[in-house]
Amino acid sequence: MNDSIYKRIEQNPRFQELVAKRERFAWILSAIMLGLYLAFIILIAFEPQLLGARISPDSSITWGIPIGVGLILSAFVLTGIYVYRANGEFDSLNQSILEEVQP
Repeated sequence: MNDSIYKRIEQNPRFQELVAKRERFAWILSAIMLGLYLAFIILIAFEPQLLGARISPDSSITWGIPIGVGLILSAFVLTGIYVYRANGEFDSLNQSILEEVQP
C-alpha cells in the first residue's frame, strides 16, 4: 500500500471509530483485570487467614489455591472475550474500511 491509502485510512471516520472502540474496550478489560489483581492483593494484605484456611478440615488445599487459579483463569477468559470481539466486530469494521479506501 502506498502513502495515499494510509492517509485515506487515517482520515476515514469509520477508522477513527474503530480505533476509539478498540481502545475503550481494551481499557475496560484491563481495568477489570487490574481490579481483580488488586482485590487479590488486598485480600492477601488484610485477610491472609482466609486464604490460608483449608477448604475442608481433612483437605490440604487452602482457599488461596482455587482463588489464585481463578485469577489466572480470569486473564484467559478476558483475553478470549477480546479475541472474540476482535475477530467479529473489529475485523468486519477493518475490512469495510479497507474496501472503502482502496481504488
